[in-house]
Amino acid sequence: MALLIAVGKSICGNSAIASVAPVIRAEKKDVVSSIALTAIIGVMVVLALPLLVPLARLSFYQYGVLAGMTVYAVPQVIAASFAASPLSGQVATLVKLVRVLFLGPVALTFSLAARRTGQAGAGGRRPALVPWFTAGFLALAALRVAGLVPAPAVAAAGQVSSTLTILAMAGLGLGVDMTSLRKVGPRVGIAVGGSLTFLILLSLTLIHVLQIHG
Repeated sequence: MALLIAVGKSICGNSAIASVAPVIRAEKKDVVSSIALTAIIGVMVVLALPLLVPLARLSFYQYGVLAGMTVYAVPQVIAASFAASPLSGQVATLVKLVRVLFLGPVALTFSLAARRTGQAGAGGRRPALVPWFTAGFLALAALRVAGLVPAPAVAAAGQVSSTLTILAMAGLGLGVDMTSLRKVGPRVGIAVGGSLTFLILLSLTLIHVLQIHG
């Protein structure tokens, strides 16, 4: 559970948990609890983080950096940042996608570690080097960067992406299992809340020390 929560917080929430879970052969109860915990705390962050704009005297650009560095899932980043301004949303999305880029290397690292220790997957098979979800994400990203995706397909994908983002935001809230969340225990909740607070303070410090103004 510690690994699942760590990758969920540091990369991209439920997507990272879903990618790493089969690689490390996580138990179902730990996966469900991790997703529930990151979802409910993520929703709280979406609602509370915009309050830091006036409290910390942040510009919309600085707030975009803060949201992109601290909020868990991509839909949550979009919700928390565009609520402040379009500029905050654009900056936050870019910062967040840089974090998402670590999904492939992290999943690959865990996979190689599992193979080294001789852990077997379902049916005695060795775990895949990279889960199909991660491989598909990286493949599509490479095709887009290389300019191999036709413009009409990009436009259509953008419309589909917007619709799926709205559904994902709704799903994050509706999919919270309070029963699983209660089973996690207060120590895990305190650890997650404490690490989130540390991440926000660290991000604010870096924004001011590095003089990030946009």
